[in-house]
Amino acid sequence: METRRKKHMLLVGKWSCYSLLLLLAAVMQTLPGFLTIAGARPLFILPLCMAVSIYEGEFRGALFGAVGGLLWDLTAGRVAGLLAIQLLVVCFMTSVLVQLFLRVNHMNFILLCAAAVALVTGVDFLFNYLMRGYSRSAWYYGTVILPIVIFTSAAAPLSFLAVRRVFERFARTE
Repeated sequence: METRRKKHMLLVGKWSCYSLLLLLAAVMQTLPGFLTIAGARPLFILPLCMAVSIYEGEFRGALFGAVGGLLWDLTAGRVAGLLAIQLLVVCFMTSVLVQLFLRVNHMNFILLCAAAVALVTGVDFLFNYLMRGYSRSAWYYGTVILPIVIFTSAAAPLSFLAVRRVFERFARTE
């Protein structure tokens, strides 16, 4: 009975820490003027969800990514769903790639984050700028979207280290 209760408390503690990290990432991502350079700022929710999916597996990581995507949709003032579906797929694929092909290290995580951010922001750019026919959309892509990819990739190790620390702290010892 004691071990079941201890296991339950460890799970509650771990997912509470992940949830607090997600709320912190959402606050940092929506804070006006925080780390803004030339109109571009890093994303914090996407790397955090990807890091959780690496350490927690594809099913839990995909669900956490969907929750993170819904939170991102709500804080961005967009129609709820598109980013949630994108993060669900990205987190699932990240977990599968790491389990099957890649090692868990900083450089692989940075490269995966760069690819995922380019994909997610590219789809957002396609639906919100390019398909609506705004003028100078190529200039916007080069001066805002590409710096977002670079800034997010540079800030991604912070999420990776935070999730790894939480995962190791609540690892079950037998």
